Amino acid sequence: QVQLVESGGGLVQAGGSLRLSCVASGSIFRFNAMAWYRQGPGKQRDLVAHITSAGNTNYADSVKGRFTISRSNAENTVYLQMNSLEPEDTAVYYCNRKLTPYYDWGQGTQATVSS
Repeated sequence: QVQLVESGGGLVQAGGSLRLSCVASGSIFRFNAMAWYRQGPGKQRDLVAHITSAGNTNYADSVKGRFTISRSNAENTVYLQMNSLEPEDTAVYYCNRKLTPYYDWGQGTQATVSS
């Protein structure tokens, strides 16, 4: 079973940056489209960005131009570079497959943006 471990969150001021990482165990990582999701306080979990096995990317409108998703298949890692952060970006961030069936969800990493 694939395990996902997210890290890199923290507390930043509006306009700041964070770089999130997600390490996935298991050699099948490289064949899967991977995604970052986030769940804000009292909200549902939403898709933020995804990247295909070939490296093609897509973003939610709310983060387009500010966030960049990337991956290293050699390191079984997917990244999310978050720039120009806004208080509305405050959430727990998770990575997982883009498509179901999802892997077991990791613990996520908390990103808090102060105004």
